[in-house]
This record gives sequence, structure tokens and C-alpha cells, in this order.
Amino acid sequence: SMAKALSRSPKDIAEELASAIRPSGLIGFVAAANGFLNFVVDPAALPRATLDDICSKGSSYGHMSPSGIRVNVEHTSTNPTGPIHVGRARNPIIGDTLARCLKRCGHEVTTEYYVNDVGKQVVVLTWGVENATPEEVAAEVEEHARTIGRNEKERDKTDHRLVANYRVANKKMEAEPEVKEEITSMLRGFEAGDRTVIDTVRHTAEIMLDGLRETLSAINVELDRYTWESGYIADGSARDVVERLKASKYAGTTDDGACFVELKDFGVQGKNTKFTFTRSDGTTLYTTRDLAYHLDKFTRADRLIDVLGEDQKLGSKQLCCALEILGCDRMPEPLFYAFVSLPEGKMSTRKGVVVYLDDLIDEAVARAYAEISKRRSDISEERKMEIARTIGIGAIRYNIVRVQPEKQLVFKWEDALNFDGNSGPYLQYVHARACSMLRRAGSFERDTDPSKLKDEYEIKLVKVLSRYESVLKAAGNDKKVHLMPAYGHDLASAFNQFYAGESILNAKESRNAKLTLVECAKTVLADVLDCLGMGAPEEM
Repeated sequence: SMAKALSRSPKDIAEELASAIRPSGLIGFVAAANGFLNFVVDPAALPRATLDDICSKGSSYGHMSPSGIRVNVEHTSTNPTGPIHVGRARNPIIGDTLARCLKRCGHEVTTEYYVNDVGKQVVVLTWGVENATPEEVAAEVEEHARTIGRNEKERDKTDHRLVANYRVANKKMEAEPEVKEEITSMLRGFEAGDRTVIDTVRHTAEIMLDGLRETLSAINVELDRYTWESGYIADGSARDVVERLKASKYAGTTDDGACFVELKDFGVQGKNTKFTFTRSDGTTLYTTRDLAYHLDKFTRADRLIDVLGEDQKLGSKQLCCALEILGCDRMPEPLFYAFVSLPEGKMSTRKGVVVYLDDLIDEAVARAYAEISKRRSDISEERKMEIARTIGIGAIRYNIVRVQPEKQLVFKWEDALNFDGNSGPYLQYVHARACSMLRRAGSFERDTDPSKLKDEYEIKLVKVLSRYESVLKAAGNDKKVHLMPAYGHDLASAFNQFYAGESILNAKESRNAKLTLVECAKTVLADVLDCLGMGAPEEM
């Protein structure tokens, strides 16, 4: 320590340093206290520096300069065999919010969806799309409705429509040996790289993806890139992974001829130490292609983040061990989430009745519309619907991302659509309130004079605004996305206290300074909403 090196007491050193430091910028004065140095912020400097910064940078306030770091965020990647289940709704929302935070941290961000078009399920679906007759599909829809005791709303979306084709194919495969043989033959052809089979299956998966993209787009999620699992069979890279793993000292073969690597030395325990990478017939597995996929991603990015369900923890650990065996010096960073559950009742998951993300979206918009209709009889139906969609989607996104990903989340409407609580609509309402005040104020001259912003609630609001960059860093770089909604709630609450406790429009000398503070709070809140993938309505 410095005291040891100088053979002096910490108290003496601190006092000498305090008297020698000339405070500048945000620092008002430096004081020595029991061998420590306290740097005290100049109360006048923080408001001016913060508000000047927001006024000059506008919506890019808090954003960091380009880092040159390429970050790949893989999220959603649900199998293209049916709609997105409500349990997995966290995946696209966490992934998209994280990507938005990382962009604000100055990184080059690519979001990616890994399309599992190789598995048996997709081949069964393809057979059903190619071979099931319209009559068989219609009969299946009716029978399914009888089985679950209600009509599932027929949606004009491909990911919903084709599920009946899948069910027809599945039943036929179990009942008719020739259908089973056709499907097995398709699978073998796929594995062997048969271009016709690959193209047919990919075409079916593309049709499914159209419906999935529609769902994602409804919650303001757009992905930059879709990468096909089959590509790693077609280009030989999965086979290359097999050869490299076989050559490692950890490789072994089971009695029936399947190849594996032994992961005991890598901290994997119990019955899961053998990581199988080929079947007994020599064909590759999902795991092999996943390795090829990650090796490919590392050629395109410096940092890989995989948003995964909590059921993928073992698979992710095994993947990292296998990458280590392959000589990888960098590892993907998994971001695990617990599945979303619903309370008992109308939107619960009962036997045979699956609740999809689409159902959640419809319900959110309908509930928001009912709320808007109660409050606003003065606007058109079209405008009500527009606001309801913005609020409903905002309610879902905020409520899902506000809880730490690995914590359990029960989605409750009384939380999600509480206009006065820790919710998306609350943030949107505060934004609309700030917009309304600025409209009423008309034009004004910006004023960041700290002597006009001395009240408790003004200083508190400025302090919250000044924290934005540090919150973005933690939410993005450290993958703590739940900090964004928490910050948004702090900001909205601080604004509301300022709004309720001050006379703003009727203030005399300080009117422009107070309005500048309103404008700055609105600017930052709008960016927080955008970072959360939510609309920032100017009226509600």
C-alpha cells in the first residue's frame, strides 16, 4: 500500500493529497476522512453537465462510442414445427432487449435464429404437408377440437395451420409401416445431403417460419440472420467436426458403434460424461451440427451469446467442453431463462390446451383496448386500437423482462397492465404525460442554469438521468437486461414526483429550466422504451 511504501500514516497521506488536488468538472471539493479521500460532486455541476449532454446528444444520450467488438446474439431458435409456446416467450424478448442494449454499448451486434430443419419432427411435418389430403387435415382439426373440449381459434397463420398436417403425419407414421419407411428414407436422404430432400424440407420450414416471424414482428422483434442447420451437413463442416473429435484423445466408441468424447476431465459428472457426436450408423447428431454452427459463428463475431431455456444447461456445458477439445480459445456465453407460467384460469395451460405467445398478444391487446375505451371516448376506434396495440405489446415485453431471467415468472395481467405500478403501461403513460406538457407549453428556450433547478425532486430526477449510461453498460455488457425496466421505472417515478410536486407551466424565472428538464426526461424515457422494444406513445 501507499502508506507502507512511504512509511507514513494513511491519515497524513490523505490530508496531503486532499490539499493538493484542485477540483474541476463535476467535483466540487475533495476532503480527507480517516485515511480516505472523499470526492464530493458540485451540486451545480451535475444538472448543467447532464442536461447539456442530453440537449446536445438527444436520443443518443448515454450511448457509447463504437467499440469495434462484434457480438452475436442467438435467440428464439424454436423448432419450425409449430407456434411459439407461451413458456418460451422469454427467449425472443430477452434476446432482443439484450441486443438493443449491446448496440447502445457501441458494439456491432447481429441477432441470429438457428433453424433446426434437420430433425425428425420437421421431416414428419414435411411429409404431412406434401401428402396429407385436405379432408384428412379438416378431420384432424375437428377431432382435436373434440379431444380438448373446445375449438382452438383457427388462425390464418402458417405456424398454426400446418400443425394439423403434422398430427396427421404422426398418426399415419405410427399406424402405417409404409409411411414410416417413407419418412425414415427422407431422414436418411437428408443426412446424406440429398439436395432434393433438403430443399423440400427447407421449403416447409420456410412456410412455418413465415408464421413465426409474424409473431415475432408483433412483439417488435426482427432478427438479422436466419442460419439453417442443414447447411452444416451440405457444406461438410459437421463431418469435419466428427473427424476432429474422433482424432482427440478423449474419443471413444460405444458397443453399438456410436462415437463419443469423454468429458470427465472437464467437470461433467454422473451419467452425462459421454458426449455422443455420431449415431451407430455414423450419421451426425444435432450436437455435432451445433458445434459446427458455433465454430462458424466464431469466424463472424468476437463474442457469442446464446439465449437458452433452463433445460439446456447440460447441453450447453457439454458443447463448451467439446469446443475446448476442438481447440477453441473462446466460449459462447449462455444466458439461461426459466420458463414463463400462467396462473390457473382462462389463460392457463390445461391438458391438451396449449397457450401460445399469439394468445398472450391477443389477450394483451384486448385488455388494453378495454382500458383505453373506458378512458378515451374522444378518439376514433382506429386510434384506440393503435394505442391498445402499443400498450398491450409494451405490457408483455416489460413484464417478461423485468424479472431476472433465471427466476421463475408467473405472468399476471394485474401486474402487466397496472397503469400505476411497475409496468410497461406506467412508463408509456409517463412518457405521454411529458409529451402533453410540452405540447401545452409551446415553444420555449432551453435553459440548463443549475441555480433554477434546486428543488429536491428536480435534483433527484437529474441524478436518475445521469445514471443512464452506467445502467446501459451493466444491462448490455454484463447481460443484466432486467436492470433496464428497473431503471425505466425509477426514471418514470422520479418524473412523476417532479411533475406532481412542482408548478412547471406557471413558474416565472425557472419555467424554461423546468421545461428543459421535462424535455430531457422525455428524451431519455423514449430511448429506454425503445431499448425495451416498446412504443413511446405521445397520448394515451
